[in-house]
Amino acid sequence: MLKFAIVFALISLIAGALGFGGIAAGSAGIAKILFGLFLILAVVFIVLAALGVGAARKALK
Repeated sequence: MLKFAIVFALISLIAGALGFGGIAAGSAGIAKILFGLFLILAVVFIVLAALGVGAARKALK
């Protein structure tokens, strides 16, 4: 997901440099959404790992 956010950010930069404002704004918006989703999922997985939920907990049983 982070890879796609970086790709859309690069598309936005290139489109903005070439003068395509609408495409640049659209791809920048998509990049922001994808990056936000990445951050939320990363925090959720870090919290779950800290609590011991998942494979580590099953291995201890």
